Amino acid sequence: MTKITVMPIKVLAFAGSPRRHGNSETLLDWVLGGMADPDVVIEKIALTNANINPCKGCNACEKLNKCVQRDGMDTCHDKIIAADIILLSSPIYCMGIASQPKALIDRAQVFRSRKYVLRLPIVPLERKGKRLGVFLASAGQNRDHVFDAAIPSVKCFYHVIDIKDADISYLMINNVDEKGAIDLHPTAHTDAEKLGKTLLAEIKKRLAA
Repeated sequence: MTKITVMPIKVLAFAGSPRRHGNSETLLDWVLGGMADPDVVIEKIALTNANINPCKGCNACEKLNKCVQRDGMDTCHDKIIAADIILLSSPIYCMGIASQPKALIDRAQVFRSRKYVLRLPIVPLERKGKRLGVFLASAGQNRDHVFDAAIPSVKCFYHVIDIKDADISYLMINNVDEKGAIDLHPTAHTDAEKLGKTLLAEIKKRLAA
């Protein structure tokens, strides 16, 4: 009897806060908890420790098809391409995304150059349209528009790595300021775990197609 090899589902999670295990990372961990499955391989990268330098804006990637900087983005670059689900979490600072995930997003310029200037694929054709993206955020301010400035940057990041707007999920919790405040939120934990389970079911369906 021939044994069928099932490829693991690769989940890549970026914890974007400079403060470890704060509200946004806790939200991320809850979503990952909902995705626990024997067929899933989860890797979480704390961006505050990832050694990703800011983009130099040199546009060398438009000719080289790679960044001129050698730093932690080298590893993250390959993991981004390989992942089936990519999650990004961030606190909201000064009404926008934190500097650590913003550096990651800016360094995704290499994918933009590859896609739009060099006209090269980001992922193989058979994986195009099958990947999922997730943005998770926490904010101390209790304002309806507190997440509005972060979302366009997040959409840009996912767009250049070939994840469509329709394939991005969001869970954003405001009015959680002090560390640990999210633990007292009435629905955040349940909503996060439910999102994780929903993502897992969807990616299994897509990869099986």
